[in-house]
Amino acid sequence: MTIPSKRIVLIPAYCPDKKLITLASALYEMDFTIIVVNDGSKKEHHSIFHTVSECATVLVHEKNKGKGAALKTGLEYIKNTFTVPYVVVTADADGQHLPEDILLVCEKAQEKTGCLVLGSRTIGRDAPLRSRIGNGITRLIFRLSTGTEIYDTQTGLRAFSNGLTDYMLSVDGERYEYEMNVLLHLGQQNISAEEVPIKTVYLNNNSSSHFNPVKDSFKIYREILRFSASSLLSFVIDYCLFCILMALTGMTVLSNILARTVSAAVNFSLNRNFVFSSRVHILKSAFKYFLLAVVVLTFNTCILKLLIAAGLPYIFAKIITEAVMFFFSWTIQRLFVFKEAKI
Repeated sequence: MTIPSKRIVLIPAYCPDKKLITLASALYEMDFTIIVVNDGSKKEHHSIFHTVSECATVLVHEKNKGKGAALKTGLEYIKNTFTVPYVVVTADADGQHLPEDILLVCEKAQEKTGCLVLGSRTIGRDAPLRSRIGNGITRLIFRLSTGTEIYDTQTGLRAFSNGLTDYMLSVDGERYEYEMNVLLHLGQQNISAEEVPIKTVYLNNNSSSHFNPVKDSFKIYREILRFSASSLLSFVIDYCLFCILMALTGMTVLSNILARTVSAAVNFSLNRNFVFSSRVHILKSAFKYFLLAVVVLTFNTCILKLLIAAGLPYIFAKIITEAVMFFFSWTIQRLFVFKEAKI
């Protein structure tokens, strides 16, 4: 196996201060090739980029497009400019990533080609409150939705070899949601992630961050929220039909099967077109969804019958059953039904 020797640091920057100059200079002394993307910064920050250009290549967005777009601009440039093999390290411009930690994740990516290496911060009591809350919520939602444990899902310090460049360019998202989408889709592409502990640096209570807690958090969680909305609508259809059919027939199995059939058709259409925006051929994904629906229906009916047999009213038994199956269905749809071919 060829060990990538070219080390490239990609830094998206929006209105940076002199910490970017300090970081770029230190990385240059460590023989890194440095690519900085000026993501539509204001004119008063142009002198910073002029100084940085003495040791780095500076790419420019005339208007602010977002962190994800800046990273893709840099990756496209790297792909078209450098010969393989190489390793790319993405780092933030605000001084939170130390040169020694950038080197650390780079060396790990050189050892483990094909793996996404994450610089993982310890989120302790000294971290800003919004960082502790944000990382905690994101970590929980990420684990529930993917079944994968990643401690620091919001780290911007990441490293990977050239084999992952096309994948990184293919991921949707133009702003902060891009980094979360990269992690969400790893399983679909059979790409592993490995965390490497790094020092935790928060400058001025993380005031230099351009992350908008409300707007950007919505973008990060958008796919999960869409799936939840789709599942909720399908549940309402399923639940209402089930209750109506039970009232008319009193037959648990028949009522559950008919209700699930109708709600499954609605759920498949919503998830394929609205949640995952899947490009998998409709017949192929429909066949996979049918197999999943059979499995879900089997477990769903068994759990439902057991709860009703245990004396729980069918109205509440139905709610509990659907809650149990929610994350199982999410995981299988993401990793099996709407999974696209590996790049």
